Amino acid sequence: MRNFILGILKWKLRLLARLTVAKYKPAIVGVSGNVGKTSTKDAIKTVLNASRLTRGSEKNFNNELGLPLVVLGDWPHTEGFFFWPKVILSSLRQLVVRNRRYPEMLVLEYGVDRPNDMDYLLAIVRPGVGVMTAIGEIPVHVEFFAGKEALAREKAKLVNVLPATGFAILNADDEAVLAMKTQTRAHVITFGFDELADMRITNFEEYFANGEGGVNFKLNYGGSFIPVKLKSVLGRSQAYASAAAAVVGLTFGMNLVKVAEALQKYMPPAGRMRLIKGERNTAIIDDTYNASPLATQSALATLKRLEAKRKIAVLGDMLEVGKYTAEAHELVGREAAKIAEILITVGMRAKFIAEAAEKAGLNRKAIFSFDNVGEAGRALEEKMRPGDLVLIKGSQGVRMEKIVEDVMAEPERAGELLTRQTPVWLKKTGLYD
Repeated sequence: MRNFILGILKWKLRLLARLTVAKYKPAIVGVSGNVGKTSTKDAIKTVLNASRLTRGSEKNFNNELGLPLVVLGDWPHTEGFFFWPKVILSSLRQLVVRNRRYPEMLVLEYGVDRPNDMDYLLAIVRPGVGVMTAIGEIPVHVEFFAGKEALAREKAKLVNVLPATGFAILNADDEAVLAMKTQTRAHVITFGFDELADMRITNFEEYFANGEGGVNFKLNYGGSFIPVKLKSVLGRSQAYASAAAAVVGLTFGMNLVKVAEALQKYMPPAGRMRLIKGERNTAIIDDTYNASPLATQSALATLKRLEAKRKIAVLGDMLEVGKYTAEAHELVGREAAKIAEILITVGMRAKFIAEAAEKAGLNRKAIFSFDNVGEAGRALEEKMRPGDLVLIKGSQGVRMEKIVEDVMAEPERAGELLTRQTPVWLKKTGLYD
């Protein structure tokens, strides 16, 4: 019965979304990839909002329920028994009576978990601009695919369908993404740190002192450059998101100066390399929203680059990597052993991290493994000392943000600063990535 009701709901949302796009004809920017979709979507929305009314979900609504929901309205809160009837009635109303506040532009995430997911989403709405973030050597969401190549082919469908007048914006630093330039009719613009990238990131630096930090870098395009400064966030992922957003802005007629002004207002979503003050004069890198092998390695690289009295890595299970589970966790464990003085793992899969770290030379007495976040949070709180820098990361299903709440200096701000817990009833709909 539940599947039947969900099927009817998906059909209604799909039809209403298609009719809404046909009526209002917004410009569509589609974002996909395995890492950084939501941050990139938010950066693009921030840039485009500087010149045109733009909508992009406050959350990662990126599947057969979430994507049409963004098309139909601005629904940041999806709670309450009458939520879906309210969405449907509101959508019907704006089809009959023109909504003068309907956005000129939509920035949509296209999430892929299984074969043919992209086909379904593209049947709802096709973008004119497609942005591909990164795939990675061991990608997340590969669980139901034959391998990385099959997943990359599914993702590539986003750029396959772009019109000849459209733009494919590709990560120049990711081999699988860059290969997609031969699979589209659209104009290709690349971004990244590679010297051949059209929108090149240079002079990247992270700073961290006295619990405060951020990133500085330059975006270079066509002989010109703009400086970008982002506070209270860390990691190269923010530079990638900003670079992709800058390219999108240029494709819609903005200049680099206007883009730079807009990026000053960009704040990455909660749980994405956010720097949060911890108790006892410590600092936390909150990267708890989700975890893939590539993103976890990137977060560890940030931890390595920063100066601190002591570095602690708290790493949870990486889900949805299928046959690569042991390999992916062992790879992360070897990296963590080179960087962290203390390693805490959470979950059954993450025990592969602990075992690999010990084999790589990290003292066994500095490694602690737990089955749940409650135990891990209490252990971390006992071990933290003034001056520590703590990285906390794991897949969404592990709920690592609960550990952050246990050790943050201002737990009363958890609702504002941390990834929000998804209501149980909403999880059952499959709305979330």
